[in-house]
Amino acid sequence: MRRSSEETKSEILARARERFAADGYERATIRAVAADAGIDPALVMRYFGSKERLFAAACAFDLQLPDVRAVPRDGVGAALARHFLERWEADETLTILLRTGVTNPAAAERMREVYASQLMPAAAAVAGDTAQAQVRVRAGLAATQVLGMALCRYVLKFPPISAMSRDEAIRWIAPTLQRYLAGAA
Repeated sequence: MRRSSEETKSEILARARERFAADGYERATIRAVAADAGIDPALVMRYFGSKERLFAAACAFDLQLPDVRAVPRDGVGAALARHFLERWEADETLTILLRTGVTNPAAAERMREVYASQLMPAAAAVAGDTAQAQVRVRAGLAATQVLGMALCRYVLKFPPISAMSRDEAIRWIAPTLQRYLAGAA
């Protein structure tokens, strides 16, 4: 059965995500991704041009953050904690980026792009007229909480953290996110 160009690209991206998650950026190869997708490696190169561009496409990620302006200010921490846990559980792309980002500059840059383009505006919306430098600090601190939880829960799978229910994890991290984003500096 012949696949359309879009179906082929989707299949390549799905297999690339799996391969990057399993092997990391450094060990994953175009050949391995192509074999996983059941296609010739030249086709991967035709669509994506390089391993770096394949990785960037495979790890394109929208946090789909809620509009925090619509959330009561005292509930921002809980809303974002719930949202982030749901996103981590629904899409392995963030886990791939987290695993790979600690050892690969391209993945680390991708994580910084997600942070700058998506988390910073949310932090700014919560902070209101707070100075931009403080918004960056608040967003950075929120990122440490979210990424630390994700690392321990989904990558390292620390037993007490990975065993928590989602609601229990939210109860623990929401107050810290609330303080970072909306509390006194």
